[in-house]
Amino acid sequence: MSKLKWRCRRGLLENDLFIARFFERHESRLTVGQAQAMEALMDLSDHDLLDLLLKRKEPEPDLAGPGVVDLLRLMRV
Repeated sequence: MSKLKWRCRRGLLENDLFIARFFERHESRLTVGQAQAMEALMDLSDHDLLDLLLKRKEPEPDLAGPGVVDLLRLMRV
């Protein structure tokens, strides 16, 4: 878990706030699938990730698997 959290550190404060809130709420019951989806999201640029979190855009088809879509839903709340 600590490696995943370290990987989730971002250059934009706004992204860090979304991610920190997600971990505060869901860390204790994070699934392997959610961790893998988080890894996929962390491959995005900071601005692309923020656009997804703010619902300015939806994930590209190659990223839009059910795990990523579900994770984004949880992170956006």
